[in-house]
Amino acid sequence: MKADRQKGLDRRGFLKSLGGGAGAAALVAAGTTASPEIAEAAESDADKRKARYQANSAHVQAYYRTNRY
Repeated sequence: MKADRQKGLDRRGFLKSLGGGAGAAALVAAGTTASPEIAEAAESDADKRKARYQANSAHVQAYYRTNRY
């Protein structure tokens, strides 16, 4: 019984370390991507204020056509 209990603790330790390693890998991956400040700096004030929605564009018309009820 004690040997089974020790075996279970080893599995738990392994799974905890596996989960911790995945978390560390996610943090490293998040640190290597471009920061939001850089992305915001690339867009000028004029670009932020321009109209983006165009009701007559092909993809908007296709959306309305396929979602009519």
